[in-house]
Amino acid sequence: MKDYTLFDWLTVSAYLAVGLLFAYLVRINSLLKGTPEEIRKLADSPWQPAHLKETYERLRACPVDYTANLPPKQDRRYVSSEASSCCSSWRAAPLPRTSGSSTSARQNAATCRRAPAAAVDFAQADITSPSSVAAAFARPWPPAAGRLPLTVFHTAAVIIPSDRSPHVYAFPERVNVAGTRHVLEAAACAGADVFSCTSSASVAIRPIEPFVAPWRLGAWPRHVWQVLDCRDFFGRPLRPHAEFFGNYPASKAVAERLVCAANRRGFRTGCIRPANGVYGSPSDNILGDPLSRAVMPTWATHIVQSFVHGANVAVAHLHHEAALLRPDSPQAGRPYVVTDPNPPISYNHMYTAIRTLSIHPFMVLSLPPALMLLLAHANEWWSVLPYKFPALKGVIPAVGGDARYLKPGLFSICTHLVATNEESSRPVSEGGLGYKGVVTTVEGMVQQILEWNVEHAGENGQGYIARKAYTTSVSLADQIQKLGALSNTITISGRYTSEE
Repeated sequence: MKDYTLFDWLTVSAYLAVGLLFAYLVRINSLLKGTPEEIRKLADSPWQPAHLKETYERLRACPVDYTANLPPKQDRRYVSSEASSCCSSWRAAPLPRTSGSSTSARQNAATCRRAPAAAVDFAQADITSPSSVAAAFARPWPPAAGRLPLTVFHTAAVIIPSDRSPHVYAFPERVNVAGTRHVLEAAACAGADVFSCTSSASVAIRPIEPFVAPWRLGAWPRHVWQVLDCRDFFGRPLRPHAEFFGNYPASKAVAERLVCAANRRGFRTGCIRPANGVYGSPSDNILGDPLSRAVMPTWATHIVQSFVHGANVAVAHLHHEAALLRPDSPQAGRPYVVTDPNPPISYNHMYTAIRTLSIHPFMVLSLPPALMLLLAHANEWWSVLPYKFPALKGVIPAVGGDARYLKPGLFSICTHLVATNEESSRPVSEGGLGYKGVVTTVEGMVQQILEWNVEHAGENGQGYIARKAYTTSVSLADQIQKLGALSNTITISGRYTSEE
């Protein structure tokens, strides 16, 4: 009989450990690819190609009326701030519809393309500089407009959702927190009596805990599905940074508290939380990014989430303004979640729409989530090395391309996230906003694909041209950060109209 040496036992133990680790990762992979029954019951039914084509033809003949369901006209001045937000251009569009006979609308928006908003003049300001923002607000108004009360819509923010390390928190803090404080102070000094800020429903997201203990048989990872509401705001202190999935929601949560705490008589403030991803703009990450790709690598095809069209966010802000104008408004000093007026969808709904309707070829490359999770942790560890050890700056190469965004924070926003309009849709008399979305998710996404096809159609409608260069709000924020001294520049401008 063979005598086993210590080396033999160590070899067998190593093989056993590797086998157990592999089996554990297979289990984690299976869990991350699953959809809990609670979420299946809430999700919208699959989008069928025939229905998508029917919706496409209907919208081509009669586009969505984004001005539907707006509150009564207001005779006011408007200032709107934007950096890389997805909804400012939509908010500027309804302003002429909601304004009275003498209107002034100012907007900080570098990417505004919608027709009414395109007429708005633009002036740049450094959102991190109090004097620069104050100077923008101090620009003179025409005499007729200068006497009108002032509403400020603040949406300017930078969106880098994958970063969570405190070592790189300074940039979103400088823009999202300090920038919000400066706009808030300038608005108050300018005599504004309404301040409506775009927050984010992502501030409610808890970091997913994907590594389930091996002995918890049948258990889902903690926070694999979550409800996006405002319970984190009411009666609870701000969570520590580590309890947010990333620097972006942490900074937006701080900014939200600043805005809501500033509420007082004569200066009504509050926030709108779009859930979960905003689409429908020229730089959105949800639909615009996959539209711009021939191959979409993803592990989130099955993930169910509530999305919101930028036009619906704009409409929500206008209802928010109307509610804040009421004396002693209970809607002031708090956030409201808004989403599209339909059940949540999976990413596969959207990918089916792109495959069915886009004039460009499109395919999905499914990736194993457990493997991507391990790579995300490795990438994050590598990216923070120069901050922990300054001597390594300029020595070790930085990860480039889309891979630089692959970090654990992405797995928290690629969980099942469900929001509801229950509070925001209540009548104003019952403490709600009276909000009703103007476009469903299927209509909004089909309309965006239709606009994409028109933009990329060949001559005389024959064939198609190559995909144009596309910049998402995430990659835009990355570019802005690299500009250094120019990284905090936004634009503020005015447009003066009269219907007299």
